[in-house]
Amino acid sequence: MNSRSILSLMLAAALVLAVGASVALAADPPAVNMKAPDFTLKSQENKTVNLHDFKGKWVVLYFYPKDMTPGCTIEAHNFQADQPKYDKLNAAIVGVSVDPVDSHVEFCTKENLTFKLLSDVDHKVVNMYGSTQKFGANEVAARNTFLVDPQGNIRKVFLKVDPTPHSKEVLAALEELQKGKSE
Repeated sequence: MNSRSILSLMLAAALVLAVGASVALAADPPAVNMKAPDFTLKSQENKTVNLHDFKGKWVVLYFYPKDMTPGCTIEAHNFQADQPKYDKLNAAIVGVSVDPVDSHVEFCTKENLTFKLLSDVDHKVVNMYGSTQKFGANEVAARNTFLVDPQGNIRKVFLKVDPTPHSKEVLAALEELQKGKSE
């Protein structure tokens, strides 16, 4: 075997290891009753937001693929329309996508959204929450939601949600959890 063949094999092995390592970064979604993984991201106001900032409140942590797309707009509108109901249940709505802060600013302005949208351009949080999917050649957030209780524990997980009825499903689950009829 010549040195060029050995180099080619070494490069191929390195590529396999690198691809394997990047795939391994995307964890499984955290399960019910686990501590919700904490994180720090920038909001549409370009302010730093940590999950632990919401301690003492319920958090609807929802991941969505892309600002200003039809399904994501429907989902955001429904959360916004139901905002007073979430307020009565002591729940904050927090959306996360891999879009940059500027995109969130535009989306919130265009759609009159008042809850926090967080930018995860490095894909750290979407990977931590096992919430990634392919969109063409890109990796975006999968449409998953985690209900986090005031102590920071995950109490309900919704995977691959339908954006149209989702806010109503989350509200119903939140009301049940608060009544003590949790899973």
